[in-house]
Amino acid sequence: MGSAALLVLAVLAVPRAAAAGGPEWRSLRGSWRLRSGNGSVSLRAEVPGCVHTALLRRGLIQDPYYRFNDVMYRWISLDNWTYSRTFKTPFDIRKWQKVNLVFEGVDTVAQILLNNVTVGRTDNMFNRYSFDITSVIKEVNFVEVRFLSAVSYAAEQSRCHKAYSIPPACPPPEQKGECHVNFIRKEQCSFSWDWGPSFPTQGIWKDVRIEAYDHYHLIYFSLTPFFVKSTQQWCLEIESVFEVVSSKPIPGRVMVNIPKLQTQQTFTVKLQPGEGSIVLLVNINKSSVVEAWWPNGHGKQTGYNMKTTFIMETGYQIEKFSKAYFRTVELVQEPIPGSPGLSFYFRINGRPIFLKGSNWIPADSFQDRVTYDTLRLLLKSAADANMNALRVWGGGVYEQDEFYDICDEIGIMIWQDFMFACALYPTDQNYLASVRAEVLHQVRRLKSHPSIILWSGNNENEAAISTNWFSIPHAERERYIRDYLMLYVKNIREIVLN
Repeated sequence: MGSAALLVLAVLAVPRAAAAGGPEWRSLRGSWRLRSGNGSVSLRAEVPGCVHTALLRRGLIQDPYYRFNDVMYRWISLDNWTYSRTFKTPFDIRKWQKVNLVFEGVDTVAQILLNNVTVGRTDNMFNRYSFDITSVIKEVNFVEVRFLSAVSYAAEQSRCHKAYSIPPACPPPEQKGECHVNFIRKEQCSFSWDWGPSFPTQGIWKDVRIEAYDHYHLIYFSLTPFFVKSTQQWCLEIESVFEVVSSKPIPGRVMVNIPKLQTQQTFTVKLQPGEGSIVLLVNINKSSVVEAWWPNGHGKQTGYNMKTTFIMETGYQIEKFSKAYFRTVELVQEPIPGSPGLSFYFRINGRPIFLKGSNWIPADSFQDRVTYDTLRLLLKSAADANMNALRVWGGGVYEQDEFYDICDEIGIMIWQDFMFACALYPTDQNYLASVRAEVLHQVRRLKSHPSIILWSGNNENEAAISTNWFSIPHAERERYIRDYLMLYVKNIREIVLN
């Protein structure tokens, strides 16, 4: 095999409306009510957050990390908790074509109700959920998120999978963990691991908000720079994904401006109804000298301010401010004379780079306690120790945006696992559909970061099959190999490549 060029990317930005008529939104962060399944426990809770930290902040439990409190507080994860709050709509709901209730992260299995009407359900901690509430929202609203115990859900999903078992059923008994974590799309180590306790959390762990808009709404925006050897020129692929309310195509223009690279380009575009996407190719001015992004210890992490303006014939103008980084990545796998194997090393911007780093597990069992300052201290400490790479481990979470922003800034390369670890996994259609939505969302969210140099399918799951960790009879191995290929090659790999 020759060298394989991987993703070359980067952008950091938050969309905003630049003219009257743009979308309106209201964050639902802050104080909610939290109650247990039978109502015997009721308290105020912060969102983003989880049940464990809410109970701890109100003095209803002690430090979960202390001694055997992970076992003592198992009851928390076995109960079904509900978050609720009342809120006023801060805009005239009659003037908008579409109003959505958006959850950036729900942990994990929940029923979402607005004004006593079920508007949606969630079953994947790693997905983004957007629910249409146009016909349900009022001037004053009551929203509920009714959680089902992740432990109970995972056990039920395992019981329903009657055709054959999906090992391992449970963790080793000394971990005092919960069973069937491979049947739920949730932080795998939250059911216990060999290095950490079992805290299967419930909660709204990321932002939640309502969004109102007409015609169209920008959801994802990403940049993919690449170097064309034949013309000796950098190019920039811009992908923008919209939700389009209009029943007809919406024509318009997109203007791209990168001042320091003396690059300006205007495109004629058309948004299609439904989920419309625009893919543009910008040629960087050949007379400009492009400074590449380099890993820690090998050069600077240069980025270029960029403005992208969408001017559609119907609706409003969107201005997107972002930062573009330029770098190439190759994973070099070539024959080695006198050896049966292949080489395995990275070339960054054409230079072989030795990866020096560590394995990154979640910084806390409770994600709402992981602050920007915590991340910066840990990541800067890695850079100060002369590390240039970290592997985001597949038993944890896809890290928050600030994690990757800091890695971009200080030159830490990221080997990014998908969240599957030390287990085999089901491949029924519902499970695969959930995984596809998860992977598409996470790749769109993260692919612009120059720090991410590789996407890896899982943690050790191929080794689990090839060395038969779970004592699967030889006659049955083929079934699990087919499942492996279905999940990682035919689904996850295809989404990443496309």
